[in-house]
Amino acid sequence: MSNNVAELRQNMPLLARNEGVWEGWYRYYSAETGKLIDQHRSRLICRLKEDGEYPYHQTNHYFWEDGKTEVRDFPASYADGRIWWDNDLIKGWAAAMKPDDFDRSTCLHWTRKGDDDLYLYEMIQLSDCGKFRSRTWHWYKGGKCFQRTLIDEIFVTSDWKNFTSNSAPNN
Repeated sequence: MSNNVAELRQNMPLLARNEGVWEGWYRYYSAETGKLIDQHRSRLICRLKEDGEYPYHQTNHYFWEDGKTEVRDFPASYADGRIWWDNDLIKGWAAAMKPDDFDRSTCLHWTRKGDDDLYLYEMIQLSDCGKFRSRTWHWYKGGKCFQRTLIDEIFVTSDWKNFTSNSAPNN
């Protein structure tokens, strides 16, 4: 595993294009009924860091209408053209989709710690202009898809070092 950000930027340019602050909505749907289960606003801070053990670090901030909030940190190492997570919540990886002739698609796979039968695949589509992301999660339990998450985000700033807002996004 490497903490070399230059190597990560060179080998994962699509991931590097996601660096910065993103705001949007997470919407969870039942795979069986198609009904909305939950939704909340989000702010993700995606950082490529020269110092420290992890070259990639993502912090997710979630905001519900009832005032509930949650923050989750996802530091990741780099090796073999992928970033790798292994923390208290998940174990998994992210990599550019091949072949993607347009270099817009990233794929993630992870399992929940303590429940290896629960796994998820995510696809991230980055717009050519770099200002919009669409993400889909497919949740599996016992080999069957039971839930989907649709995430729509807009790019706020690449200056994550000086971003200080802790309030819910106005999207």
